[in-house]
Amino acid sequence: MSAVRSNLTSAQERQLCSLFGHVKLSLLFKGSVHGFNAGAFHAKCDIQGPTVVVAYNKTGFIFGGYVSKDYNQANQHIADDRAFLYSFKSDDSKQTPHRFTPRNTAQAFTNGTVGPNFGGLVFLHGNSTAVASSPGNFYNFEVNEMHGGDLVTTECEVYRVEDLGGLLEKPCRSIMWESEKRKELMDFVKSYKPIMNQVRQARVLLIGPIGAGKSSFFNSINSVFRGHVTSQAISGSAGTSLTTQFRTYQVKACRDGKLLPIVMCDTMGLEETSGAGLDLEDITTILRGHMMDRYQFNPTVPLQPDSPGYRKNPTLGDMIHCVVYVLDTCKVKLMSPKLLEKLAAIRRKVNLIGVPQLVLMTKVDEACQLVQQDLKEVYRSQYIERKLEEVALHLGIPRSCIVPIKNYCQELELDPNTDILLLSAVQQMLRFADNYFDDICLGEDHEEK
Repeated sequence: MSAVRSNLTSAQERQLCSLFGHVKLSLLFKGSVHGFNAGAFHAKCDIQGPTVVVAYNKTGFIFGGYVSKDYNQANQHIADDRAFLYSFKSDDSKQTPHRFTPRNTAQAFTNGTVGPNFGGLVFLHGNSTAVASSPGNFYNFEVNEMHGGDLVTTECEVYRVEDLGGLLEKPCRSIMWESEKRKELMDFVKSYKPIMNQVRQARVLLIGPIGAGKSSFFNSINSVFRGHVTSQAISGSAGTSLTTQFRTYQVKACRDGKLLPIVMCDTMGLEETSGAGLDLEDITTILRGHMMDRYQFNPTVPLQPDSPGYRKNPTLGDMIHCVVYVLDTCKVKLMSPKLLEKLAAIRRKVNLIGVPQLVLMTKVDEACQLVQQDLKEVYRSQYIERKLEEVALHLGIPRSCIVPIKNYCQELELDPNTDILLLSAVQQMLRFADNYFDDICLGEDHEEK
């Protein structure tokens, strides 16, 4: 199933966001996809914090309402002094949206089992595309300004409204953005040598949900060292994993240069449903070095010892030395409980084997407009700071193990600041791999004693 997309154009989204300030909209519910009924709405939108309803009709109106409180079907009138209704025409990008505040903030909306109920407007009325309109009930508005009398919607969407905040007075992490830093990081990666003589390259396993950017991360690192944007690993947007094989990717210092001392291992994307995406049993097989390059994943049956593609006697160099979880910054709060449970189960397996773990937060530029305008603000963004906290909380990983990055996705030329973030992430992976080797050395010393 393809990704659910917003009906809002970029101009319309800017008009809507002008009612809030510096915010990010995340699509939670779409009637044409999830169903024009109250049950589907509540399944997607309950306990999601501030939300805005966006309805469209054939007359060309975009209208709806905002609430800053949770929907939870409590069957009560909710006080919300930040709630409002709004409306604007879809074909007028310069129009300032009309904004209507509640007559009494103690009755801003009704938190019931029906669709979004603002008193004056009730969406998904009768579990259909209809809107019930009652000017003067909770809100005063003119029908011609609100919806033009057209009460049948062509689409109804609900978005989470996240306040992006501004910039921190001081960055939460210090980082140098000069060209010298980029060269220093590249030299570090090129000259790295595992402390174990029998290991030539550190092996890093990339794990993450579909579309988070695992394959794009390898392509981006490859691009940095090739000197131009490349696309060796299959990447893109799809409803199912584009990676169907276990792949071990090596990076050259330049087109004709020597191989770098790091191997990136790509896997199928994680999916919340059982029998789909990367199988949990395959994780252990990969960590212990049994899975060979180009093994074709079977989501319903994990790799067996007697199957083709199974390495019976792996060496230390075949094993995984660092696990990296790749998460889309824009979707951290949208991860389902089932997906979080699967990530927690993987974390437990990795912990038992004793492999260090790191998190990459991708698409930081898409997540925060301030970072999109200037990538160097990534550690000053209040929004990215909050996302670091959320990831640490959801995965139970220290913030020091979480690194925000931007992959090369649509660019044709390299950017020094993007390179510095990417190379900093690789540096951390190699340092974590050293921690793995240190533990092995300590264990060997203990056995000798």
